[in-house]
Amino acid sequence: MEMKKRISLELRNRNPAEVVEMVVDNCRSSDGEVEGLTDEYKELELLSMVNIGLTSLAKLPSLPKLRKLEVSDNTISGGLDTLAEKCPNLTYLNLSGNKIKELSTVEALQNLKNLKSLDLFSCEVTTLDDYRESVFELLPQVTYLDGYDQEDNEGPDSEADDDEDGAAHPGDEDDDEEDEDEGSEGEEEVGLSYLMKEGIQDEEDDDDYVEEEEEEEEDEDADEDGAPVQGEKRKRDPEDEGDDDDEDDE
Repeated sequence: MEMKKRISLELRNRNPAEVVEMVVDNCRSSDGEVEGLTDEYKELELLSMVNIGLTSLAKLPSLPKLRKLEVSDNTISGGLDTLAEKCPNLTYLNLSGNKIKELSTVEALQNLKNLKSLDLFSCEVTTLDDYRESVFELLPQVTYLDGYDQEDNEGPDSEADDDEDGAAHPGDEDDDEEDEDEGSEGEEEVGLSYLMKEGIQDEEDDDDYVEEEEEEEEDEDADEDGAPVQGEKRKRDPEDEGDDDDEDDE
């Protein structure tokens, strides 16, 4: 899709003066220049033109409120001095993946007094000796170069912020829940074993009790039948004694 047509679609029947953000990534510029944007977009604060075939920013309109400009993955090789005139309040500029080879090209950004973050990743200029030191020296207003400050601390937009803040990772809560489940299962097993042991012991006690009762009942039955109790002398009846005397007399 051509850049002009894409911009008209992004407008959505709005007045250009009402537009604050404009994203036209991956469309096509017919001659390598900015097309379809005019000075009417005076309220524009963010403009993204990633991978649209730009070779120059010479036809960029005046955008006094523009703070963030994304023009990565194009073939821009120079002409950056126009940015200070057209976008004086720019704070973030992404030029990664372009054809910038010399530090003199970067030096043209010195007049962007509010520029805080500059990205030149994958540009040939990054292969030069002392590249980072040289850029920070040329552009003292810049705090972050390719996402890092002069002490190699990551910028505020880094994806590593969540890790540094100690945010929980996906899966941590699940691990805790699994640990709790395992602990609960272990407790259930211990409790079950204990109950089973108690049940077995109760059954054994009941068996012993039944055996004792049976023995006592047998003893009582023996007493009732007149069987001699062990350890007691049998008393002689008077009739028996008379019989013994008769036998003696004979």
